[in-house]
Amino acid sequence: MKKVELLNLKGEKVKDININEEIFGITPNNNVLNDAIILSMASLRQGTHKTKNRSEVSGGGRKPWRQKGTGRARQGSIRAVQWVGGGNYGTPVPRDYSKKQNRKERRIALKSALSEKVAEKALIVLETLSLESPKTKDMMNLLETLKVADKKVLLVVDNFDDNTILASRNIQNLVLISAEEINVLDIVSTDVIVITEEALKQVEEVLK
Repeated sequence: MKKVELLNLKGEKVKDININEEIFGITPNNNVLNDAIILSMASLRQGTHKTKNRSEVSGGGRKPWRQKGTGRARQGSIRAVQWVGGGNYGTPVPRDYSKKQNRKERRIALKSALSEKVAEKALIVLETLSLESPKTKDMMNLLETLKVADKKVLLVVDNFDDNTILASRNIQNLVLISAEEINVLDIVSTDVIVITEEALKQVEEVLK
């Protein structure tokens, strides 16, 4: 079993705790991890982009001039792609960008991302998280105590409370999620994970 330090809100070590090596100590599978990142980013794309082709723009019902004898190039419609106000060719149409990954691969990707953070010593486990007030200053003080105020932080909690939500929402480099929402994209796009002991147990319960 791997061990990590359990800290209190003052940044002091309380004790060492065991973490599941099959979740936090595997050799990362970079191919599966990369696929999961692409899947997550693709799922954020709406795919609602659209332009009109020549059959959809208005006007241009008749031939602008006769085929021969004018000295000009032959034209069939003033809404062809080469005309100003004409339709577009080869431009975006609505599409679904979502990709698929089976459950086993998703679990391996999540374990790989978590294992990388442990290997980088970028996992901080808090005994508990309870702020006295909903002030941003209180959360900033905690981040400074943990020496991560200058980093992009993923804060994982076992349940939300009003003080934590309100104190976190104005901090640009802080992402607050619950244990059940933990995902590959948030893990790899942040520098360090700060997680409560109870949230850690919930993650282990799901991934074991």
